[in-house]
Amino acid sequence: MKLIPSEPPFRKRKLPLLPLLLLLCLGLAATGCGNSNDKSPASSASADQGGQPHKLTIMLDWYPNAVHSFLYAAQQNGYFADEGLTVDIQMPADSNDALKLVAAGKVDLALSYQPQVLMARGEQIPVKSVAAIVRHPLNHLMVPADSGIKSPKDLAGKNAGYSSIPLYEAMLKTMVKSDGGDPGAVTLTDVGFDLIPAITTGRVDGIIGGFINHEQLILEKEGHPVISLNPTDYGVPDYYELVLVASDQGLQNSEGYIQKFIQAARKGQQFVADHPQEALNLLLAHEDATAPLDKDIESKSLELLLPLMDAGSEPFGYQDPASWKKVQTWLSDNGLLNGKVKTAEAFINL
Repeated sequence: MKLIPSEPPFRKRKLPLLPLLLLLCLGLAATGCGNSNDKSPASSASADQGGQPHKLTIMLDWYPNAVHSFLYAAQQNGYFADEGLTVDIQMPADSNDALKLVAAGKVDLALSYQPQVLMARGEQIPVKSVAAIVRHPLNHLMVPADSGIKSPKDLAGKNAGYSSIPLYEAMLKTMVKSDGGDPGAVTLTDVGFDLIPAITTGRVDGIIGGFINHEQLILEKEGHPVISLNPTDYGVPDYYELVLVASDQGLQNSEGYIQKFIQAARKGQQFVADHPQEALNLLLAHEDATAPLDKDIESKSLELLLPLMDAGSEPFGYQDPASWKKVQTWLSDNGLLNGKVKTAEAFINL
């Protein structure tokens, strides 16, 4: 039985940055450089006094799943309403929608990925991360538990599958090299979004591009246990897997409202941490009909996610400037950045 789609759509192909830039130009022309309904932070107080909630739209990175529980908790428990907001949570129709639409001013906020934000900035696309949601990589190198492969260098002379994205190819090469192996001795096979079939049928000896809170859990449930190797143990910087993104223009127009959104999101995440089962039930009530959720998978996913979303002594969403600098340097060293990127322009702590 097929539990849920074996690959999330956002991992099917690399974000096409040049078409994104064209869409950005068209979108800004059509919207007058942003959402015409946005109000500046200075007008937030008067809007609240008027009693009318301010609407914000957020585009998810994928269909609703455990990582989004904090949003549904904030919505259902009234945390957004307490901040004078009404929030429209939207699911993308296509893998590239989220970052495109926020860049073009079509949505106010989007969930995306730290490396993608930096690569977009390299293409002069004015998007900026406003909060770190998942603070550590979910994408691990996975090998069958009985394969005898103990570390990345053991892939020498073997075949590794990746999901079409140059970022993942660079990650694997870094891991093998850091482990003392020769990346050139590993055959890389682009398996697209067929990661699970590729590894279960023996087409490849390992995969990168699969997430520990999704592919690994499905593989285990279907009787194909794997060993997952964390890229941060092998030379890849400890990047933020998921970040909340706004456009530069959106921040200029609506920074006060975005701050309110983040305040409510923090309350939502605290609720999830304190009441994971109740939060999971709120999520399951919002599952998309085209992508039904497996309660067991999502429960285990949430258990894995909670510590990876915890900012410790800092508030939920805090972003460390050192993280942005390390990721930018690694992307540049691996030829994944076009132009010079100022990390201070890629993120902001609100």
